[in-house]
Amino acid sequence: MNLFQLIREDFANVKRNDPALHSTFELFFNYPGLWALFFHRIAHWFYNKGLRFLPRLISALGMFLTMIDIHPAAKFGRRVFIDHGVGVVIGETAVIGDDVIIYQQVTLGGVSTNKGKRHPTVGNNVVIGAGSKVLGNITIGDNSKVGANSVVVKDVPPDSTAIGIPARVLKRGYDKNPLSHDKIPDVNKELFEYLLRRIEVLEEALPNKKKEKIKEKDHTLEELYDNFIHSMD
Repeated sequence: MNLFQLIREDFANVKRNDPALHSTFELFFNYPGLWALFFHRIAHWFYNKGLRFLPRLISALGMFLTMIDIHPAAKFGRRVFIDHGVGVVIGETAVIGDDVIIYQQVTLGGVSTNKGKRHPTVGNNVVIGAGSKVLGNITIGDNSKVGANSVVVKDVPPDSTAIGIPARVLKRGYDKNPLSHDKIPDVNKELFEYLLRRIEVLEEALPNKKKEKIKEKDHTLEELYDNFIHSMD
């Protein structure tokens, strides 16, 4: 596709992805992510022609108007949707596939000052939740999701969910609906539930004599815990 076809497809993509859009008129005033992509398409086209100053100037203008910082060398696929978008930062060697949704405050950044590939590669049909940081020369596989405010520093396989700081990768939690953030599992809650049940099993397995000693130690721990909680008041 040529430059103008890509830009036209970007505008049509917003209509397809955002139910909050009620008129074409709103596209011109309420969608900074769309306009950031518009400026980037132009800047990237000039960058591929071997120019350097003009693309950076266009990118700077786009950042000033949209509060979204995209390096002109970053590679974008088709039908990318930057929703809300304010605070998004995308580095020089980042590669983004087709049908990707990126929410506000996302960073696709580097962890090195060395030359070469140092930013993430994002596959097709990926959703990157608000506030997420995807750092380094890593790959987010096709059809994967990154939970809001996660920090991803390792590869994420296809059809997976990455959540937490640092992000843990789960081969579950994926849903074909890109907006189904309620499907992301609460790993911390599941872990605590497991530990509580494990403690219950161990307490039942202890002899009665040992239980009495444990109750004394437990009472001491409760006092320490109460003192700690009160110290934060």
